[in-house]
Amino acid sequence: MNNWAVCDTLCNHTIGSFIEKYPEYIQDLKRWARADNRWLRRASSVTLILPARSGKYLKEIFEIAGILLLDGDDLVQKGYGWMLKEASKSHSAEVFDYVMKNKKVMPRTALRYAIEKMPVELKKQAMLKV
Repeated sequence: MNNWAVCDTLCNHTIGSFIEKYPEYIQDLKRWARADNRWLRRASSVTLILPARSGKYLKEIFEIAGILLLDGDDLVQKGYGWMLKEASKSHSAEVFDYVMKNKKVMPRTALRYAIEKMPVELKKQAMLKV
């Protein structure tokens, strides 16, 4: 992988479907989240986009977001922010609580992605400076 489009297409559909069929391999995503390679780190979160939409793997989503929380790469931040946004569709209160707990250190890019589909009042709370 050498760009976000290839990473996202492969991970969303192929690897994401594989993880849903064989969830025991989700542990590998946590290892990828710690990789030196930016595409593996992004892949660790975007692989869970489709399962997150279905409300699956919330514990693992928060674990991976925690590993990536302070990542300095904007494409990784966008990836885990997107994962949180999709998880919020089924688990809005839990994702909002996660964002509020971490907003002091969470990069603005990730935060904005995570809250994108939340109600306006929740977005305002999340965006207030601490």
